Amino acid sequence: MSEPTEIEPPAERPIVAVVGRPNVGKSTLVNRILGRREAVVQDTPGVTRDRVSYDAEWAGREFVLVDTGGWASDAKGMAAQIAEQAEIAIQLADAVIFVADATVGTTDEDEAVVQVLRRSRKPVVLAANKVDDQRGESDTASMWNLGLGEPWPVSALHGRGTGDMLDAMVALLPDSDALRPADIGGPRRVAIVGKPNVGKSSLLNKVAGATRSVVSDISGTTVDPVDEFVRIGGEDFRLIDTAGIRKRVKEASGSEYYAWLRTQAAIERAECCVVVIDASEPVSEQDLKILSQVEQAGKAMVIAFNKWDLTDEERRRYLNREIERDLNAWDWAPSVNISALT
Repeated sequence: MSEPTEIEPPAERPIVAVVGRPNVGKSTLVNRILGRREAVVQDTPGVTRDRVSYDAEWAGREFVLVDTGGWASDAKGMAAQIAEQAEIAIQLADAVIFVADATVGTTDEDEAVVQVLRRSRKPVVLAANKVDDQRGESDTASMWNLGLGEPWPVSALHGRGTGDMLDAMVALLPDSDALRPADIGGPRRVAIVGKPNVGKSSLLNKVAGATRSVVSDISGTTVDPVDEFVRIGGEDFRLIDTAGIRKRVKEASGSEYYAWLRTQAAIERAECCVVVIDASEPVSEQDLKILSQVEQAGKAMVIAFNKWDLTDEERRRYLNREIERDLNAWDWAPSVNISALT
């Protein structure tokens, strides 16, 4: 009989954001990296409005590639919009591919974005796009003054130079060991998930016995998953407070979208998910989608009906009906009534 082997937990995939002003070829480059036509490409600037993520791989390294919308000039608030979008793009990304149009050269918009990228100290690869032949490589020389290091001349349309650029990008990604979740045998990993403002951070703070997460009545306060190590009954647990999962991810703002990506990763690396539902409000379609999301990830699940102190006898009667009608598909998951604040 063979000896059991220890299974190494898979590493989390780093996130690479593709950023740049409109119509520089970001989506074309994304399609080139993916090796297939996924992102919508059109000559009209601003076709990509949502942040869209794709599973990608280069030289044996897997990562999540995020295609972002371009930054359009706005006479009223161009600088503010550029700064906001750039900060969103780099906030939770592990590396950034900054795409510029080599045939146009650097513009004021490019330089404004670069200032934010430089301050972030995140690794950045500068892709000088639309260099379709060797004659165009001289156009990239002026991009050295952006201060982002060597500009990599590429043609997203024809694939010229993209391999060298991707080699440089992969070299900047964090080591797999740095992204690897806790080893098997370590603290049990429990993710606290739910739609915005149901009391996830309050629950984490109550269990941890300290104000670890920022708590506010404003939905969406938590952006980055927050880990807290607690000991319950002599056993160690790693509790992960995640950003609220909104109903329509495509309509989420940039920071919310990246937060959603991190929440997805938190669910994947958790052993068990506590799905928090606001008991004082009717069970929503969004609640049901989150329950399905956890189930599809193959995770153990506990349903916590929070804000129980805000419910009266009538609301509890209606809640029981909602549970029988809408949550019967998850009757296998244990449920508990709680008040995170009290």
